[in-house]
Amino acid sequence: MNSFRFRLTFAMVALIGLSVLAAGIVMGNTFKQNHINALEASMVREMRIILDGMAWPGSDASDAGTPYDYYTEQARHLKETTESRVTFIGGDGVVLGDSDHDPRTMDNHAERTEIVEAKRDGIGRAIRHSDTLDENLLYVAVEVKQGKPESGYIRLALSLAAVEASMSRIWSALIVGLLVLFVVAALVSYRLASGLTRPLEQITAAAKRIKSMDYQARVNVKNHDEIGELGQALNAMAESLQIQMTRIHQNEQQLESVLDNMINGIVMIDRAGRMVLINRRAEEVLGFHAGEMVGRHYTEAKQQYELTLIIQDGLEHREHVREEITFYFPEERLLDLNLVPIFEDGSEFGGVLLVLQDVSAIRRLERMRSEFVANVSHELKTPVAAVKGFAETLLSGAVNDPEITKSFLQIIYDESERLNRLIGDILELSKIESRRVPLQFSPIELPSFVAKTVEVMTSEAARKHINLSMRVEPGLFVEADEDRLRQIVMNLLANGISYTPEGGKVSITVQPLIDGRPASGGDDPDYDNIRISISDTGIGIPKKDLPRIFERFYRVDKARSRSSGGTGLGLSIVKHLVELHHGTISVESTVGIGSTFIIDLPVIQ
Repeated sequence: MNSFRFRLTFAMVALIGLSVLAAGIVMGNTFKQNHINALEASMVREMRIILDGMAWPGSDASDAGTPYDYYTEQARHLKETTESRVTFIGGDGVVLGDSDHDPRTMDNHAERTEIVEAKRDGIGRAIRHSDTLDENLLYVAVEVKQGKPESGYIRLALSLAAVEASMSRIWSALIVGLLVLFVVAALVSYRLASGLTRPLEQITAAAKRIKSMDYQARVNVKNHDEIGELGQALNAMAESLQIQMTRIHQNEQQLESVLDNMINGIVMIDRAGRMVLINRRAEEVLGFHAGEMVGRHYTEAKQQYELTLIIQDGLEHREHVREEITFYFPEERLLDLNLVPIFEDGSEFGGVLLVLQDVSAIRRLERMRSEFVANVSHELKTPVAAVKGFAETLLSGAVNDPEITKSFLQIIYDESERLNRLIGDILELSKIESRRVPLQFSPIELPSFVAKTVEVMTSEAARKHINLSMRVEPGLFVEADEDRLRQIVMNLLANGISYTPEGGKVSITVQPLIDGRPASGGDDPDYDNIRISISDTGIGIPKKDLPRIFERFYRVDKARSRSSGGTGLGLSIVKHLVELHHGTISVESTVGIGSTFIIDLPVIQ
């Protein structure tokens, strides 16, 4: 744009300079010509006055001497008056007298330009260089008697040195003026060019920024001419583009947010088989990154062969395909695949959309539900069968034997109690899992709370000669539902007593936690969690069973659990109650040494 401004300025200056130069040349030549014409007219008037005041050959003047002497004397006399060179020429061109030279030595002037014109028109003029005087002279000749060339001619010659000096001064002034005008014209032209090009530069710069997707570019419009209207139009276009691109970006961000936060994996494949879209969930399910696969063919993805066949079938037949496939990479999971054809403008095939839904948890829940129903049926069937069998035995005649009757009735009672506990635990677990158990949180002073709970379990421990101990730091508090927290602790203490041989030990320890680490001293107000640890010296739990001990009806030793009257739902209930308190429960166990259940609860709910 600077070069354009320079060229525009140069063109304007050149145009102005040439115009002024041409006008100066015309004016100078016109002035020179007018000056020469004025001199010529003045010389003609002087010659006519001379002719009126002097006698010509053939008059009385011949008495004064020879014609040469007479005319030469007259010429020299007239030169003093006219300050011009005076020459008298006969009709045949012979010089009769001259104010500056001897006429006898001068050439015939019949062919001189001014004499030829005077012979033709009565007045003749010529400008030529005089070798005698070595300067330019203006020669003007007039017939002595108009219409009679043979009468002779009078000629005045005037030096043009004054005219040329005057013209030199005029040209000098013209050149100086022209230079000043050039400078002024250059400044004015540059300012005008800047006024024209600066808005264009701003418009060009703004257009380049818009081209680079900088839609905040604007032109500072000050003029109200065509360029100003162009700038306003560019600003309006940029504002419209900015609004549209903002909306597009918002829509893209919303779409990306939706795709990235979907629980289902989405993969879009065009008609050529190239992957054009992969969301975050699909990356997790398929085990590769979108940056690696977008734009590449689906066959390049390192996935199992069944998925490739499903995509190929969808691209070929352009029909909805649904399959369930077990994936083993990056981890084992069951996926529900829906392959949906995409049609653009209602008819043109654009590719397929692959929707991946992880149904592993759903199938696992279905399996757990089936197992739960089977376990409940089995657990209910066992006591019912026992009650029915012993009742039938009594009805068939055993009732007459008092000892058998008492033994059978005791068994029927025990099985009924077991059935009642089982039904109660099932209902309790159902309420807890459905979040229909309202918890009443209140501050609990842990030393007294643990002491009362241990006191309740002391008699049961004493029957097996088990040492039941507690260690609680004084001043510890926690916000919890007291009844549910006692149910958690009593259940775990009961399990410890049940699975610990006679003469063993069961202990409960409560301590504060700061940043997940045990701290000493309950008077420290900065602890944010408390940890309840219940340990026993029982039979322990095998390592392979540890991940499943909190499942419903899961038993490590099924025979012993049934003999002890357990329902298999206690630990599952404990886990759900702990989670309702926003806490965590874990277990550490070694076979033959014992187990430790660790509960971490927040101090403030």
